[in-house]
Amino acid sequence: MTQQPLRLGTRRSRLAMAQSGQVADTVSQVTGRPVELVEITTYGDVSREALSQIGGTGVFVTALRDALLRGEVDFAVHSLKDLPTAQPEELVLAAVPEREDPRDVLVARHHLKLTDLPRGARIGTGSARRAAQLNAYARAHGLDIETVPIRGNVDTRIRYVHDGELDAVVLAAAGLSRIGRLDEVTDFLSVDTVLPAPGQGALAIECTAGNADLIAALGELDDPFTRVAVTAERSLLAALEAGCSAPVGALADLPPLTAPLERGGPQAERQIVKEMRLRGVVGTPDGTRTVQLSTTGPVPETHDQALALGRGLAAEMLAQGAAGLMGERAQ
Repeated sequence: MTQQPLRLGTRRSRLAMAQSGQVADTVSQVTGRPVELVEITTYGDVSREALSQIGGTGVFVTALRDALLRGEVDFAVHSLKDLPTAQPEELVLAAVPEREDPRDVLVARHHLKLTDLPRGARIGTGSARRAAQLNAYARAHGLDIETVPIRGNVDTRIRYVHDGELDAVVLAAAGLSRIGRLDEVTDFLSVDTVLPAPGQGALAIECTAGNADLIAALGELDDPFTRVAVTAERSLLAALEAGCSAPVGALADLPPLTAPLERGGPQAERQIVKEMRLRGVVGTPDGTRTVQLSTTGPVPETHDQALALGRGLAAEMLAQGAAGLMGERAQ
């Protein structure tokens, strides 16, 4: 007997369909059930206003969550950076798969890197976070660039460059990877230049809280390291009371550090010591003022420890004036 397909809610964009399709294949392997994609249009997909004008928080997510609550889909896939930090009680973040490259990238005319762009170069981005950091970097390094607000899907944004309307655009490496367009990248921006959005590069798989069997199945896709990292980043964002479109960057990475055992000679077995470094930045869109701090400690072993790491760094940033750089804070 053919099993009833699981219904996966997804946005209609090429990127959303690509990443949801990858998740669907994995869920089908884990559960042994077919998975069908259910395309849903969100407010963020149809509005042409800047994210800062429409609020940013939840505009790509709310319609998917409503479909979950109405029982029209069984689970949904989101870009985690679009997910509001407040989790509804009726829904569960069942899995955060292993994160892809969290960095931002430049797609520029003539295959140029950021530091090689001509004077007066126009760089398109719909992100206040990217604009703030790019402008701060330009001021610090004597670059003459102009950040230009744009909207649209990946194809539309890259077309601005190909058509000569812009000299470059900034996009997420993970998104280009998922749709097979990494070959168009001309510069991978170091996280020392532009910190990514909290959760960038990660996916969020959500379902209703009462669906225990599906929660257990989706949990097979969860990556513990990615989950604690994005939990710390989103905790910082929440503690700053900033929405998804605020000029806030954050990245928690887990670099493996090797250290010799306390006893033994040069050939002694080496142990792996893992630490988490959390970095956060807030800046004004013109790049004139920024607050950037970091903290390092043991990799959190629990959700609460990851939350505490983010809140602690946020408190330090607020003490240094971060609140005054974000404009209107999220309620």
